[in-house]
Amino acid sequence: MFTEAIEKILTDLCTPAQVRAVENGDCASALWRELEDGGFLELLTPEVADGAGLSLAAVFPIFLAFGRHALPLPVAQSIAARALMRDCPHAPPTGMLSLAGTAYREADGRLCAPRMAYGALADFALVNLGGELLLLDCSQAQRVRSGVHGSQCATLYWPQDAEGISLGSNGSEVRLFSAAIHAAAIAGAMEKALDMTLEYCNDRVQFGKAIGKFQAVQHQLSVMAEQVAASRIAAELAFASNATVPDALATAIAKARTSMAVPQVTATAHALFGAIGVTEELDLQLFTRRLQEWRVSEGSETHWNGLVGQALLAQPQVGASEFVRNVIPSQPA
Repeated sequence: MFTEAIEKILTDLCTPAQVRAVENGDCASALWRELEDGGFLELLTPEVADGAGLSLAAVFPIFLAFGRHALPLPVAQSIAARALMRDCPHAPPTGMLSLAGTAYREADGRLCAPRMAYGALADFALVNLGGELLLLDCSQAQRVRSGVHGSQCATLYWPQDAEGISLGSNGSEVRLFSAAIHAAAIAGAMEKALDMTLEYCNDRVQFGKAIGKFQAVQHQLSVMAEQVAASRIAAELAFASNATVPDALATAIAKARTSMAVPQVTATAHALFGAIGVTEELDLQLFTRRLQEWRVSEGSETHWNGLVGQALLAQPQVGASEFVRNVIPSQPA
């Protein structure tokens, strides 16, 4: 029910033209207000707190849809932030919340949140500072954009005397949730890129037939589809737990596998589109640019593969197949 409702809103309001407008500095207040007023920011909030009380598994298709529509707003991060603040006495602030999975103090005392997703737009940030969970007002921070065309990612610097609210010691959950969200967004955006590529290959005629009929093109499409399918399965794994926060090992596998697929999927899509594949007018770049950015957000495949490898080596008596099968323990019926 929620997925269908959000899909309709995104189809109507999150058009490629709207995404480009936001990237060029226009506000997206109508889209944000539609999602906020519809109560969609409270999907993971318990019912006793007037939320929808959805499970992680139920919210996964929604996060997938955000990636598939290149949603240029921190909606998934705001949903997760409210879940992370579940045990806090402070109510979530009004406005756009984003997540900073890793923050640190610089030598001069400033607090730095590097490459924060939607840092250029966020009103508030839920920050992991060495395990401490902090809520910070982004209006007090200096924002330094990434410099990538159209990106809403930014590094934020808060002064030493910035007034943040300490919410607890579950700061490490911020990075887990943020990484899982990025894995879902990658899977969704790659599905869209595959759909666009398939449609183009079926429509583009060369030498008297659609290029999708050529065996060499079919081979590339097959490999691309395999990468997309594997990424979706891995991303879904991160949300398969009954817990309130994605499982650490499942998230590591999800982020590693989806990030690993990005170079091949994006390169294949652009290659099959040919000369128009590099143009700004083609909607494909709205997704492939984000895929490259999300690939390294909260750590690339190198970081997360290292964590998976350490977990496997910590169980020398367990084979790789058994290790993967038991990433998420069986839940009681």
